[in-house]
Amino acid sequence: MSRVRIPSPAPSFLLKASDLFDFPENFLFSAHFPEEVEPWDWVKRIGSALAVFDHFDAGKPTSDIPSGFKVGQMVYMDPSVILPANGCIVGPAYIGENCEIRNGVFIRENVIAIKNCTLGNSCEYKNSLLLDGVETPHFNYVGDSVLGNHVHLGAGVILANLRLDQREVMVSTPKGLLGSGLRKLGGLLGDGSEVGCNSTLMPGSVLEKTAKIGPSNSFSGRLGEGKISFV
Repeated sequence: MSRVRIPSPAPSFLLKASDLFDFPENFLFSAHFPEEVEPWDWVKRIGSALAVFDHFDAGKPTSDIPSGFKVGQMVYMDPSVILPANGCIVGPAYIGENCEIRNGVFIRENVIAIKNCTLGNSCEYKNSLLLDGVETPHFNYVGDSVLGNHVHLGAGVILANLRLDQREVMVSTPKGLLGSGLRKLGGLLGDGSEVGCNSTLMPGSVLEKTAKIGPSNSFSGRLGEGKISFV
């Protein structure tokens, strides 16, 4: 008698990317970032999304790049991107439509800024995805993170991405802590969330949609949708 193979059920994630982020219209890299996976899984996919992007040469003309602004290999900048007199993009990177880059920025490997983003003065970015309208204007560190639509970081906000003991970063879900499988994981900031000036989010922090962290805080864990924390 032949056996009937029963398909395995689809994984039921305790926290999904779609719980935090709505896809921007015409999201260029949508095939690489499924909505039904865990949101920290998107951090793992940034590099592979850029690895198959094959239009790096179609962006901003070299003649429009200021002499003090250094651009590495595999960097796409939309012609509308506003550039400062000095800064650096190492690449691979994608900087989309109507983004503004400010003085002294340091954009390292595997950074995607979809559109209408502010990448601010003296800010550093590494292995991160910024969706539509993200504002990181002053002295921010954004590493191994996903920032949802219209997220705003106040001046001096740090998204820490490495534990002191350098062990796996744990993430707070609605049913408890879950291993991310990552040694480096910064913040997962849902659409419309905000962080006040000079606050630090510990590795693996989650802000659900429109959540807010007050200024000068050290926050870890998960803050629910629409909640405000001043602790």
